[in-house]
Order: sequence, then structure tokens, then C-alpha cells
Amino acid sequence: MPQSKIIAPHLPYLRRFARALAGTQKAGDTYVAATLEMLAEDPSLFDATLDPRVALYRTFLSLWNSVGINLKPDSSEGGETLIDRKLEQITPLPRQAFLLCSVEGFSAEEAAIILNTSTSNVDALIDDAGREIAAQVATHVLIIEDEPMIAMDLESIVEGLGHRVAGVARTHSEALSAVSKEKPGLVLADIQLADGSSGLDAVNDMLGSFQVPVIFITAYPDRLLTGERPEPAFLITKPYQPDTVKAIVSQALFFERHAKLKDQPSASA
Repeated sequence: MPQSKIIAPHLPYLRRFARALAGTQKAGDTYVAATLEMLAEDPSLFDATLDPRVALYRTFLSLWNSVGINLKPDSSEGGETLIDRKLEQITPLPRQAFLLCSVEGFSAEEAAIILNTSTSNVDALIDDAGREIAAQVATHVLIIEDEPMIAMDLESIVEGLGHRVAGVARTHSEALSAVSKEKPGLVLADIQLADGSSGLDAVNDMLGSFQVPVIFITAYPDRLLTGERPEPAFLITKPYQPDTVKAIVSQALFFERHAKLKDQPSASA
């Protein structure tokens, strides 16, 4: 199959990635076009032994990182978003690793191939991005978790990213009481709580009066990811890896999404 046809399905996603890096559609498209011109002149720059999307992004970033560029959005183009402004504050390599994994959906192993580095270095870069994001949007976090050891671990993780733990709730009523005293900027919520109450119900009760990014934590994700009802934007499966929690906390705060589930029955998770 011609290289152009192999690449074509992945170009819309590369344009999205390039736009996020450059800050404007115009600048991003300029670099995508330059990448295509480079491949037209020397097709061997595209590593056909790799997954096509991985190979395309690898070629793009080899060009991106080889030239001096102005990463600030072009004010004459307009349309700068909050995300654009946040991206400007993250240093180049952590920004690339963060976007590859958080926006483009590559695994750490794939991102390592794209960035021509090790998986451990990608993890370190994403950690750096998380700390830089936290410096921009440091917030107070409510943890709804009935297992003390897990709650302590989550406290340590979010504090390590530069956030403050506003409280730890073990039940539905404790969660609502904590929110009445101080509205959090992020919620980490288990589903099944100590007294048999539902962390999901607690979250939906909170979100009836104010909006906040929510990350659900459960040992039984299949009970939420049914495809039949609205599903959470952010979901961590127990047992979890600390790096996973760090990455998802950074995503939730960076993109300021909400994870409200409506008409979802209580889950035993």
C-alpha cells in the first residue's frame, strides 16, 4: 500500500496533536505539512516496521524537536483557549509526553518509541507535567474512600503533586458534610463505602449544587462501564499504580471535565 494511504487515516489526529503543541491551528498545520513534505522527499524517514500512527508521530516529533519554534499562540489568529494557556506553561518534553498519553491515547511504551527514549523517562516526563500542571491549578482534594490504607496512599499521591487534601470521607454522609464545609476542586471517590452507602450517590448529590472534576476508583469497573448509561470520564481500577493516579489527576484538572452520572443505580463496587 502506498505510504500516503497508510498515513492518511491518522492525519486528523496528528493535526490535533500539532495544534495542541503549537497553540494554533495555523501553526500546527504548518508543521504537519512540513512533515508530509519531508516524507515525500525521503520516505525512509517513516519506519514501516512500527505501527503506522506511532511511526507518523515519531517522524513529526523528530522534525518538531529539530528546529527552533515559537510555542506561543499567534494572537492574530485568535481563539486561544484555557487549555492553550495551560499548555504554554508546561516545558516542551513533558508537554509532549503528557499530550501523547493523555490526549492521543498512546501507551507509555508507544510514547517512548515516538520520543526516542525509555518508558521510565516517559513516566518521569509525565510526572514533571503533573507537577507543572499542579503549580498552575493547585487545588484541594476530597477523598471518598473507606479503606484507611488506600486513603492514606491517595493523600500522599495528591500531596506529592502539590495539592492539598481537604478531607477524607468514609461514608455518603461524611462526604456531604465535608463538602458543606469546603467545596473541593477535585474529588477522588470510591464506589462502595464503609456503611454500605454509595460514593456514586454522594458524588451526584454534590454535583447537583456545584461542578467539580471527579475521578472514580473501583475494583469493579465493569459495573460502571456498561455502555448502557452515561459513564464516568475518569475511572481508576483497583489495585492501581500510583503513576496512573498521578496521570489521571493531572488530566482531570487540566481539562476540567466533569464525571457526573445521571440515573445510575447504586453500585456495589
